[in-house]
Amino acid sequence: MRTFTLNETERALVEGCLQQNRKSQEQLYQRYKDAMYTLSYRITQDFELAQDVLQEAFLAVFRGIHSFRQESTLGAWIKTIVVRTAYKKVKKQAPTESLEAVIRQEPIDWGDYLDAEYLEQAIQGLPPGYRSVFVLIEIEGYSHKEVAATLGISVGTSKSQLYYAKRHLQRTIKALGIRS
Repeated sequence: MRTFTLNETERALVEGCLQQNRKSQEQLYQRYKDAMYTLSYRITQDFELAQDVLQEAFLAVFRGIHSFRQESTLGAWIKTIVVRTAYKKVKKQAPTESLEAVIRQEPIDWGDYLDAEYLEQAIQGLPPGYRSVFVLIEIEGYSHKEVAATLGISVGTSKSQLYYAKRHLQRTIKALGIRS
């Protein structure tokens, strides 16, 4: 395993958090909260739920800081906790669309023009499992192997969820009236 070296600020924050120093915890939270909230919102598509995820995730960070082994950057370690927390929340919130319903859909051409607002609406409309995998792979740049490890699913499930997410997006975009 590769070990990452923390910069002085991060090393001091981790040490302070290990000692349960409230000031260090607040500084760590302030340093990462915006990026982690954005990621949480992308997965949950709900402002309040994203805030709940952020709070739960940082509590988990502070409780589990002793397990941070520097096998990734501090930000990547926190991101993994946020993603797992968000995924658990959305999984509880809504059932996923049945696979059979998705399989029966005909392939749809994306067209030549796609407005960012329409794409954002389409992503928000994805079932939670599809949205989580889509956001992690297509927006955050994770690999299928990383998504599988982060979400506790198989690589095959990650690939199929991404495939069906893209199919769902195609149908949604067609329904929104996007034409080439």
